Amino acid sequence: MSTEVKVPVLPESVSDATIATWHKKAGEAVKRDENLVDLETDKVVLEVPAPVDGVLKEIKFQTGDTVNSQQVIAVIEEGAAAPAPAPAAAAPAPAPAAAAPKAAAAGTADLSPAGLRVATEQNIDASKVAGTGRDGRVTKEDLVNYGKGGAPAAAAPAVAPTPGSRPEERVPMTRIRTRIAERLMQSKNSIAMLTSFNEVNLAEVSKMRKTLGEQFEKANGVKLGFMSFFVKAATEALKRHPIINASVDGNDIIYHGYQDISIAVSTDKGLVTPVLRDAQNMSFADIEKGIVNYAKKAREGKLGLDDLQGGTFTITNGGTFGSLLSTPIVNPPQSAILGMHTIKERAIVENGQVIAAPMMYLAISYDHRIIDGKDAVLFLVDIKNQLENPQRMLLGM
Repeated sequence: MSTEVKVPVLPESVSDATIATWHKKAGEAVKRDENLVDLETDKVVLEVPAPVDGVLKEIKFQTGDTVNSQQVIAVIEEGAAAPAPAPAAAAPAPAPAAAAPKAAAAGTADLSPAGLRVATEQNIDASKVAGTGRDGRVTKEDLVNYGKGGAPAAAAPAVAPTPGSRPEERVPMTRIRTRIAERLMQSKNSIAMLTSFNEVNLAEVSKMRKTLGEQFEKANGVKLGFMSFFVKAATEALKRHPIINASVDGNDIIYHGYQDISIAVSTDKGLVTPVLRDAQNMSFADIEKGIVNYAKKAREGKLGLDDLQGGTFTITNGGTFGSLLSTPIVNPPQSAILGMHTIKERAIVENGQVIAAPMMYLAISYDHRIIDGKDAVLFLVDIKNQLENPQRMLLGM
């Protein structure tokens, strides 16, 4: 009996997907729920599991092909798993080759779980692959592209460039990177964007984290970070300044009676913004757990489309990478984005005395079509006042 493997139902915002990596070859045995292929959409990478046990009888689309929702991409012959192991049993020679992935393990220490799987299944020594990720890390995409080129392609990087040479390499954008570029240009071209700045003294927040951090972690199983304070402050400020939480639809302004906060998370493939839904109802522990969960899923390539849909306001933290100041770009159809930056000990004047304090520059970029400068500045001052007096957040003030 044959079973068809279909592309999952894609949401309306995603028209199609691209075959990124096949993890099985035609004729190989597969187990139910085992990942057969990765599909790359404009937003995330989807894993397509085997619906039944059997043998992968036919692959209808190859790596790089574009497929649509519910399209048949492979066929599995159920209950035909017995013939698959036969070639391996008849030829013991592959045993040394099976050791190759272990030999390459030295080069896979920093790989993500998805990257490690590709390196292991395709017998790739990751130490020989040029990394394009942050700090030169080898990404899953690097391994997939390396596998397509085969062993001869690896010989080229091994040749030292001659003095005075100017090597170049043309690499097509991934679908996710292409989508990011499109949305950024859409934001720049369709929004009358303006950015306002302020600074905040995080001494009280730092003191609270130091005093209560250990107890908080014991009680909730997660560390008390800075981000939960910013999310809490944002939800309270959005209640008092609802225009910041609104969006434009044609000639209408849509006011959202809830705060779904998008948290910018950096991945090897680009920036994604998973959403903390109904953040106004979340505790500090709920927020921290949600952020940790999203960060883990992002690293492992497990973010789903539902995780990224919606959002009424975005917070991005360039300070993670040492950014002192920036002008974040609004994530449409949202109307504003809050930019956090690195915390620096700086000299400030307090009660007539010069003291050192942990200071951070804040930025809010906003759609000037519906948000006036007064609203944006007052919103940012509201955030500042809450963070400099964190007890106000606990009292909803």
